[in-house]
Amino acid sequence: MSPAPAARADALLGAAIESTVKVHHRRRLARLGHRGVLDPPPAPTLFATGEPAPRPGCRLEVLVDGATALPAIAEALRGARSHVHITGWHVAAHFELVRGERPVVLGALLAELAERIDVRVMVWAGAPVPVFHPTRKEVDAGVEVLVRDTRIQCVKDPREHPVHCHHEKTMVIDDEVAFVGGIDMTDLAGDRFDRSDHEARRRLGWHDVGSRLEGPVVGDVAEHFAMRWHEVTRQRLPPPIRPAPLEGEGTSTVQMVRTVAEDMYDAVPKGDFRILESYVRAIRSAQRFIYFENQFLWSPEIVELLVDKLERPPTPDFRLVVLLPANANNGQDDTRGQLGVLADADGSDNPHFLATTIRSLSGQRDDPLYVHAKVGIIDDRWMTVGSANLNSHSLLNDTEMNVVTDDATLARATRERLWSEHLQLPVADLAGADPVAVIDRHWRPTAMEQLRRRNAGQPPSHRLVALPGVSKRSHRLLGPLQEIFDDG
Repeated sequence: MSPAPAARADALLGAAIESTVKVHHRRRLARLGHRGVLDPPPAPTLFATGEPAPRPGCRLEVLVDGATALPAIAEALRGARSHVHITGWHVAAHFELVRGERPVVLGALLAELAERIDVRVMVWAGAPVPVFHPTRKEVDAGVEVLVRDTRIQCVKDPREHPVHCHHEKTMVIDDEVAFVGGIDMTDLAGDRFDRSDHEARRRLGWHDVGSRLEGPVVGDVAEHFAMRWHEVTRQRLPPPIRPAPLEGEGTSTVQMVRTVAEDMYDAVPKGDFRILESYVRAIRSAQRFIYFENQFLWSPEIVELLVDKLERPPTPDFRLVVLLPANANNGQDDTRGQLGVLADADGSDNPHFLATTIRSLSGQRDDPLYVHAKVGIIDDRWMTVGSANLNSHSLLNDTEMNVVTDDATLARATRERLWSEHLQLPVADLAGADPVAVIDRHWRPTAMEQLRRRNAGQPPSHRLVALPGVSKRSHRLLGPLQEIFDDG
């Protein structure tokens, strides 16, 4: 078969598989009473419906990269007076929250705290089939090291669907401060402690984002932990004390949204899929630009919405920019195939779509840099930060938590902070600049020039680079197709 007919056949097969996946997801959500997740009813705000509701009077601080986020976590832990509650995909006792002459080691800090307050840690029990990491044995060994000769209470949550996991990363301190984001306190699969200048360090670099929370939304994070703890241990914790709304400058309305698969916990028998609903609402509302940082981009529902924006731009200067890893640890064909779908949907002389990645760079020496952040910013009026990837695992199956805000000032400041890092420009040069103009004047020329240099065998002169190439549609859809069988 010649390349052209083969490509057409592949595209037809891919479209058929994708249609099957979307029908399966839609039927599943309808059966569970969540029809509004993919077709949310009109609302005066972009927040998801249901509980927990958006909480006014919160303070949300976005923490970019491990060298900023992890010391902030250490500082908050040192001040704990009552209790510390942690959830994670994986937690390593030896992981350093603070580096340098006086390192702060996670396990030692928690052990010290546990001598005077309750320290509870809940981790995923690990993959039951030892072809994925962490395996059950790896988690067992890690937990043994963490709790040995300490009063730390650590439990393993084994309730997962096949090939799925507990992926959320949260921390609650005294029911007063919470951390929600994408940063795991482990060096499994990569060292999360990296600076925002991302110097080449002869190993895999790491770009990630978390958040620090105060105010009423902390109560929602605390209640979620208490629910999971009770479900796994049958120990009922005292009801969390919800902080009062904060007042004054710098406060935001913040909503905690999560993914919990059905039949996972008795308290959530029909599941919770409001991270997906949040993205659906926000993407549909987009007028000028969508900016995503994510580890994956192969949710067919999300891609379908983005295709619609590219084929029917809401404004002539609409832009879609995504920042992804150059080589995701899985689902790479899936993501590249979806990028091809988006590129085909764009297909204009005035491109609306740009797919990029970043690398560590020192002079002309570059090393791989893994994009693990999960951030969405739309029109500088909606923002989400959390643990959820833009794939069906995170939006429909894994246990995940994000926070969402409509604070336009915070969304804009966060975008400018991230763009300053990726474009290697001072924040002051971006402050107040039109985001579409920044994309056209800086993002696209820089990314395309660096791709040209790479293809020509020339050394890089910038961290940012456009993502080249796509995969066949059918290849990228094997992952979602498998989920039909995994989900039941």
